[in-house]
Amino acid sequence: MDTTINPPLTKAPRMSSKPAAAPFQPLLLPELPGRARRNAAALPTGFFYQRDLISAEEEAALIAEIAKLPLKNFQFHGYEGNRRVFSFGYRYDYTRRAVEPADAVPEFLEPVREQVAAFAGREAGEFRQILASEYAHGAAIGWHRDKPEFGIVAGVSLAAPAVLRLRRRVGDRWERVSQLVEPRSAYILSGEARHDWEHSIVEQAVLRYSLTFRMLANQHRDGA
Repeated sequence: MDTTINPPLTKAPRMSSKPAAAPFQPLLLPELPGRARRNAAALPTGFFYQRDLISAEEEAALIAEIAKLPLKNFQFHGYEGNRRVFSFGYRYDYTRRAVEPADAVPEFLEPVREQVAAFAGREAGEFRQILASEYAHGAAIGWHRDKPEFGIVAGVSLAAPAVLRLRRRVGDRWERVSQLVEPRSAYILSGEARHDWEHSIVEQAVLRYSLTFRMLANQHRDGA
């Protein structure tokens, strides 16, 4: 059964120490009993959600800047998606199946990158790829996992809410759960949520923007 979960009211605590190197970077948020990361409906381990990561004023400024970008329809193996995107830091080339350098991260994204990094217990510079996206009416994202060249993934929702769906196969069935991601909120996919679960975004009823922040997997940390 697919159950939409009300967002938790508080965010998880942060830790400053860093783990030893691994194929993918574990999130620096401990598994603490009673923490607001998930509830009885069982959001995946490694999934974190925070309401109002940014203010309404910060949201409006980000939307204005994203709207100025030369956004282009998302390209996927010859298919043109119904959302428009622009990458900073790095981009994934689906034809070459490789991570490639992209435009430098602009100054207007640095404050929100700092806020996302603080939420994740990471350094801002570790989120080396940022994807700005515009979802027009009817735009959606199908079921997928982010490419293995990327590590921890974080998202910030802007202008309108969206339903983030997650699923994983358990035997001959799918285990499913959904999270409402509100404007100005942020979520993190790490651990099991990042690598064992697929996710998708339900078709949008109104215009929405988002920012996706990705760390690079260790073997790509110095470029691809």
